[in-house]
Amino acid sequence: MQGDRIDKIIDKYVNEEGVLIQLLLDIQHEFNWIPKEAVKRISERLKIPYSQIFRVASFYAALSLKPIGRHLIQVCLGTACHVRGGSKILDAVEDALEIKAGSTTGDRKFTLSGVNCLGCCAQGPMMMVDDDYYGGVRVTKVKKILEKYE
Repeated sequence: MQGDRIDKIIDKYVNEEGVLIQLLLDIQHEFNWIPKEAVKRISERLKIPYSQIFRVASFYAALSLKPIGRHLIQVCLGTACHVRGGSKILDAVEDALEIKAGSTTGDRKFTLSGVNCLGCCAQGPMMMVDDDYYGGVRVTKVKKILEKYE
């Protein structure tokens, strides 16, 4: 069943050049990660070496070779956010979700990541959930932000 879904996505890219990253993003969007089976099927069907696909999928932070949650939480740990308490925000999220950065909750609802920069240095500390940015985050506001995604 999963193989049929993978093939349907690959079918959109057959005979096209330079599509690997977008194809991997589409696979990830469908499954919330890039399963090994998908890498194997892409290699077989598009005649791209398995090692090349794996190298691309493991290089880009936007791609994941392990299951991720429905909601991706990113806490900025860049210099501007760090000096404004970014690491305390990360600690608060870890405590609220009972996981460490780089992990996914058991119910696969959330994946937590500490990142180098979210590009909003003047608004730090920054936290991002999916496509939603939160600036000037305080430890006392973390649980309220997370409740929006329950």
